[in-house]
Amino acid sequence: MKDKKMVRYFNTEDKKEETTKETSQDVKVYKIKPTNRLLKIQKYKKHKNIKHDENEKKKKKFAGKAPINPEKLEHHSRGEGFEGRGVRHPLHALKLKKKENKLKYAQEQAARADILLTEDQGFLEVDEDNRTTGITQQVIVDNVDITAATKSFELNLDFGPYQAKYSRNGRHLLLGSNKGHLTAFDWITKKLHFEINVMESIHDVSWLHVETMIAAAQKEWLYIYDNTGIEIHCIKRMDKILKMEFLPYHFLLAAVNEFGFMTWLDISIGEIVGHYNNNMGRTPVMTQNPYNATICLGNSKGVVSLWSPNVKKPLAKILCHKTPLTAIAVDNNGMYMATSGVDRSMKIWDIRNLDGPIQHYKLRTAPNHLEFSQKDMLAVGLGNVVEVYSNCCSQTAEKPYLRHKMGKTIKNFKFCPYEDILGIGTSNGFTSVIVPGSGEPNFDALESNPFQTKKQRKEAEVKALLEKIPAELITLNPYEVMEIDVPSLKDKMETRKSLLYLKPKKVDFTPRKKKKGKTNIARKKIIKEVARKEFINQSIEANKVLTKPQKENAPKQSFGVLDRFVPQPKLKK
Repeated sequence: MKDKKMVRYFNTEDKKEETTKETSQDVKVYKIKPTNRLLKIQKYKKHKNIKHDENEKKKKKFAGKAPINPEKLEHHSRGEGFEGRGVRHPLHALKLKKKENKLKYAQEQAARADILLTEDQGFLEVDEDNRTTGITQQVIVDNVDITAATKSFELNLDFGPYQAKYSRNGRHLLLGSNKGHLTAFDWITKKLHFEINVMESIHDVSWLHVETMIAAAQKEWLYIYDNTGIEIHCIKRMDKILKMEFLPYHFLLAAVNEFGFMTWLDISIGEIVGHYNNNMGRTPVMTQNPYNATICLGNSKGVVSLWSPNVKKPLAKILCHKTPLTAIAVDNNGMYMATSGVDRSMKIWDIRNLDGPIQHYKLRTAPNHLEFSQKDMLAVGLGNVVEVYSNCCSQTAEKPYLRHKMGKTIKNFKFCPYEDILGIGTSNGFTSVIVPGSGEPNFDALESNPFQTKKQRKEAEVKALLEKIPAELITLNPYEVMEIDVPSLKDKMETRKSLLYLKPKKVDFTPRKKKKGKTNIARKKIIKEVARKEFINQSIEANKVLTKPQKENAPKQSFGVLDRFVPQPKLKK
């Protein structure tokens, strides 16, 4: 029996080294302790390799982004692109090319985002033999869902005729009558906010920037009420008002009175920004252009004039009809303007070019009111009948899209924003009519939210005040702010003329290097003499420009024998 050797702890390492040398002479062996960190790294590497394989498989299936529908791209197009012609400097050409790439990217993103718009526009569909004008409100109500059917209703009121206006988000309705009845309510839930009688005639009503403030143009002055019917302000500087329009982005309440005085009231600071006479007499026809916030007025001579609070003369004038105007309407994009006259004619104008009418319609009677919807449908009021035309601006409409007849005289009507509803103020109350496809189906909650809470309303009010546009920026072209102010010929002439009345500047100059043979006083005299001669030459040139003989465009009026009594202007020597 061989004695077993006792293995000690200090001999274990030597034994292991011997075994490793025997088993693997060429292979190097490293002893690494498996820590948590190393295990995590190893796990991450395996996971990464698996993901990489999956991505390669996906790339084979889907080569790139999904293709965009060309119709949607054309819908979001911003016009023809930059072709590189006419630009000499390569730096400017590069800048324009970068800008064009940004516009192209924005167009593609807008077209891709259309998938997020869940709602579609409504429409009426009939057989080839039938017409959409034959469909009555009762047929529409019977064939729509319960929530849409409740939006068609009628209010019989005793203090007519009534004027109706919806709030910006389309949730609240305001009614005002000629006999002093004023009321506001949530027309969807039928919850009444307030109902009062002001005991005098109301000529026009308007919502202000939020649905908690209301403006009413009464017999004498302008009154501001809150949503509980309490009078907040009485503005006596705005009296005998006929029509009012509220500009939401400028916080301006524009009004015109019986004597032709126009007033713009800034409701955020309570000051009148503009107040002057338009010298057009009584102008009962008024509307606003939402594109540039100008006010359109129509008078009895058939002339439509555009006004802003900064200029006391009209920005533009258009002779639309040979007879007095009865109604004006401008669409939401500021492209088309519809006018109607006593001669039973209705014309569609391109308000950007101010050229001849694009379309000309002859109606059965003279329209008393016109209104565009968010989807460019045009409602026309003919006595006790309302006709709605679809796509009547870009092409001639042979027949109306919808017709609704009532046993009451129409005072005014408004399309409800974000709803297919037309609210009609009549002589005996208010009627709500369903017009499929008239409203915008998708709303921007940051712009105007029909379902906003009290907290959201307060935040939106503060944000709107911070983003308020000054009244000085109201012009025909809203992009004038981005243009460079190049001095006109008239300004140049005035600057040259001012040279004649200016004294030459005193020149105090001591030269550093001295010239031989001349004292300091002599040098100063020479410099002053040179400056004086330059000024004299400038004034002579300006005089030559100003004293050029001007061509007489119009011939002088002759009075025959009495010409000798006509005063003649004295010529300056």
